[in-house]
Amino acid sequence: MTPRPLRPPRFDMGVSLAGLAGGLLLWGFGLGVRPDTDPVVLFGGRWALLVPLAVVACCELLRRTAPRTALAVGTLALAADVMTQGSIATIVMYTDLVYAAVVYGTPATARRLPWVTGVLTIAAALVPYAVWRVPEALVLGLVVGAVTFGPASTGLIVRNHRDAAEAARLRAEQTALLAEMDRVQAVTAERARMARELHDMVANHLSAIAIHSTAALSLDDPGTSREALGVIRENSVQGLSEMRRLIGILRDGEADREPAATPTLDGLGALVEGARANGLDVTLDATYDDVPAPVELAAYRIVQESLTNALKHAAPGRVTVCLRRPADALDIRVTSPHGDRDAPRAPGSGAGLVGMRERAALLDGTFEAGPEGTLWVVRATLPLTDIEQGDT
Repeated sequence: MTPRPLRPPRFDMGVSLAGLAGGLLLWGFGLGVRPDTDPVVLFGGRWALLVPLAVVACCELLRRTAPRTALAVGTLALAADVMTQGSIATIVMYTDLVYAAVVYGTPATARRLPWVTGVLTIAAALVPYAVWRVPEALVLGLVVGAVTFGPASTGLIVRNHRDAAEAARLRAEQTALLAEMDRVQAVTAERARMARELHDMVANHLSAIAIHSTAALSLDDPGTSREALGVIRENSVQGLSEMRRLIGILRDGEADREPAATPTLDGLGALVEGARANGLDVTLDATYDDVPAPVELAAYRIVQESLTNALKHAAPGRVTVCLRRPADALDIRVTSPHGDRDAPRAPGSGAGLVGMRERAALLDGTFEAGPEGTLWVVRATLPLTDIEQGDT
């Protein structure tokens, strides 16, 4: 609910002054609602009607700041106006007080006032007719309805439309907020995906470059240095190629290149050969049927990152890559020697383990990595059932 202003708004001050000026103008011309000889008039004379007129005009200043108080005082002023010759301006301003009490008052006032004025209208029509038994008595009910029930029902309609518009505005704001939250989450998820792809595509090549360049600098052997430089050049070219493919995927209008850049499990042989060229003793033991593309990509990246970590941190010895597919999952197990390492090490930040764990979690799988005796073991289980059902 909108808080009420502490002082009368300019519009209310204008309404009050306009009503008072209109009433004074009618008074100056001697126009009243009833003649001085009417039996209802208890306070004769033209000056008596100015008091109710001034009171109702002052109540108009409170139509928004204190609508119920303004209506109560205005009702007493209208009753006093009935005992004078009356002023049309007083009646018109009183109808505005009834309207304002419904529109700007409390919800309870907005609900009750139309019912109260409706009952008064019916009573004002039926009671005089039952007493006098003349059709003209029904006119009193019409007048009361026009002064009270009409403004109250109009105010209720306006308030309902205003509340509906406010509710629609709040829903629109909530929808916009949810849409913004979804957008932020989508951007965050896409940034994380891009970071994983960039890390997995380039880290292997950069690690090989760092290790072989360190070896070339530490050994004073032209043959070894030449061999290391060859490996460095090969990994540099492959890393640049991977970077160009990733940049091409991200560019607008080149989305058609994305399927060609997505690795599959059929590329594990080439991946292992590349690891062997970088100096790892790798054995591949892979047995699997067709698997969904998301699982295939995640499995390839997990194996790729595991080999990269073995290249950077593993002790001399054999690295084994084993893939098995039970009924409803793809199991991945990569082992490498764990212990002291005489060869140069490449610095690591732990982002690779985080990326592998995220890839498994996105597919509702499990991931574990840690030492087991003299081996460092990476295990991942990627479920297939839900994905295959979603693809069919």
